[in-house]
Amino acid sequence: MRLLALALPETYERPHRRKPTFWVHERIFCMLQPGEAWVTVKLERDDQLNMIEGHPEAVTPARLYSHHGWAYLHPDRAGPDLTALVLRLAWLHVAPKKLARAHGL
Repeated sequence: MRLLALALPETYERPHRRKPTFWVHERIFCMLQPGEAWVTVKLERDDQLNMIEGHPEAVTPARLYSHHGWAYLHPDRAGPDLTALVLRLAWLHVAPKKLARAHGL
């Protein structure tokens, strides 16, 4: 998970609330949950709802702030392709549009 997140353009890791967290331009798009089988991601609301509907075993609403697009991604249930897609969608949601265009995303 860490390698997939850090492979996205201009992503860096910095702790937030004592958890490993991935950022782009000072905005969080993914938080690891040590000891848990899921990670928290920040999605566009429509992407969140579509992923929950299309992959209910792999993407679930977050306990807090799900109405703002926060969701739990279960990588072991999602598999590598869906995990990479959800991380990219989360990154796209918070990254500057100019940066995304510059990298063809």
